[in-house]
Order: sequence, then structure tokens, then C-alpha cells
Amino acid sequence: MNDAALKHDTQEIVVDEVFPHRPETLWKTLTTADLMGRWLMIPTGFEPIEGKHFTYQTTPAGDWDGTIHCRVLEVTPNERLTYAWKGGHEGNVGYGSPLDTVVTFILSKVENGTRLRLIHSGFVLPKNETAFEKMGEGWRKVVKKIGAIADEKN
Repeated sequence: MNDAALKHDTQEIVVDEVFPHRPETLWKTLTTADLMGRWLMIPTGFEPIEGKHFTYQTTPAGDWDGTIHCRVLEVTPNERLTYAWKGGHEGNVGYGSPLDTVVTFILSKVENGTRLRLIHSGFVLPKNETAFEKMGEGWRKVVKKIGAIADEKN
């Protein structure tokens, strides 16, 4: 095998939206467990504290039980939340195949509101192609939900 055959293509999902809310309002929506459950999934054990482990539960597939294992990597209140996102099983291909990625939410003040930039990085293609495609669609919907929930809190 040559070097090119050994290289993997790593991709990231980026969703960038501006909302008419203060960073504090979006931050609360991003870091309050019951609100997180409304825009994504209910987290088990989540706290916005660096090093904190938590899980999400999604639809199982094949040898994978559907548990997404996360660990908070970075917290800067009202500005940045980053966590590891790992799931899947070696025995699966496509949905439920191994995934070892990082999710970052960045909030920045802009005129008349706050920019929310979501970056989900570390998708190794072609191995994670199914997750990359499905989650790319999903994150765009999720970010809009975050804005709708923040509308209620404003």
C-alpha cells in the first residue's frame, strides 16, 4: 500500500446562525439539561464542568447499544462549550460504526444578537460517511431548534 492509500480524509460539520438573543440566553439553552433534551437528546449526567462525563442515548444498531459517551473538554461561560462525542461499535458498518469526534459551540456577540457556530469535527471518511451525512442534516435542524427554544426564554 502506498502512503495515499493509508491517509484518511477528516471532515467537520459547521453550522453558523445568528439569533436575536443575548449570549447568556443561548448559553442557558445549550447548558441546561432539560432544555438540551428539547433540542437534541436528554443528557444523563451533564454539567458544564470541564472533565465531566455524560451520555446521550439514541437508537441502537447492530452491536452498538446506542449510547453516545461524552466528556466536557472546554467551558467558557456564554462563549464556548466543547465536548468529546464517541459512540458506535467496531462490528458495525454505516450507522453505528465507531465514531470519535468533538462538538464545539461558539457564541459571539454581533449587531442585534449572537452568532452561534457549531463545529462537529473528526469524521474520518469513508468510515464515518453515514454519520457525517446524517448528522450534517441533523445539526442544521438542531441549531434552528436551539434558536426556537431561546425565543421562549427571551
